[in-house]
Amino acid sequence: MLFLGSLPKPFFALAPMDDVTDTVFRQVIADCARPDLFFTEFINVDGLQSPGRAKLLKKLKFSAQEKPIIAQIWGLKPDNFYKIAKELVDMGFDGIDLNFGCPEKAVVKNGACIALMNNRELAVEIIKATQVGVAGQVPVSIKTRLGFNDIDLSWHELLLKQKLDMLTIHGRTRQEKSKVPAHWDKIGEIRQMRDRLAPDTSIVGNGDVLNRQQGLELAKLYKLDGIMIGRGVFNDPFVFTEHSPWSNYSREQRIGLYKKHVKLFAETWLDGERPLNTLNKFCKIYINGFDGAKEQREQLMQARSTDELLAQLN
Repeated sequence: MLFLGSLPKPFFALAPMDDVTDTVFRQVIADCARPDLFFTEFINVDGLQSPGRAKLLKKLKFSAQEKPIIAQIWGLKPDNFYKIAKELVDMGFDGIDLNFGCPEKAVVKNGACIALMNNRELAVEIIKATQVGVAGQVPVSIKTRLGFNDIDLSWHELLLKQKLDMLTIHGRTRQEKSKVPAHWDKIGEIRQMRDRLAPDTSIVGNGDVLNRQQGLELAKLYKLDGIMIGRGVFNDPFVFTEHSPWSNYSREQRIGLYKKHVKLFAETWLDGERPLNTLNKFCKIYINGFDGAKEQREQLMQARSTDELLAQLN
């Protein structure tokens, strides 16, 4: 269990989201209302062992403010999971999470992430390679979905038999993506399975949680160890606090928070390490909830540099 055993119950985690939860956004959320646990964006281990390594390393940047932090990785070659696991421990990450849940078409076509559900022998090889790589120094966990086309709890039974430190379940199948409400009752069934098969594995639920109170209620109802919030943070950057001030934030306060985000982005990502249009994903978080917000967003999203963006915000 390592550090996981010291987290509150239930603990709250910020979900890994590609091109969203970089070090900049994690620091902004930490200042607003920090979760108990952060995750990186997901990083391809095969890419890290290729000539494209330098372009991927930016995804592993983090600050002390973001601890404890778990690196989420994905790929297809067990030997690369082993090598990268060793590296991530040396880099100071508090844990390693295997992405067995991404439903993106290109990823699935290559046989990775949730597609490993259809190649269970390889999935087990990847888990074991990662566990050997960390050598018991940090926890190894998995984030997955309820199934591929249909709900299939035999997948979770297999995973629970691998002596994981934590298992996070997004309450939908690959086919459902985010088009239907999350099946929290099935997450509860997996927790019951955990009690029988792997009592030391923490179970975390994920899907449609929009505020802390809702997360607490779900954790209590299904007796979960933790709650992960993803898209809910787009509605409220203070989502992890009990009494969020966000609905009372003025236009000036919201713009001020976006300015803070943009300044940190400019300081962190030098020489075009991150394209400016990455910031467009965040614009609606801050520039929202006041008269003229839509028009202002459209104007801001045309900016060609952080200097131009800050000038508009000023």
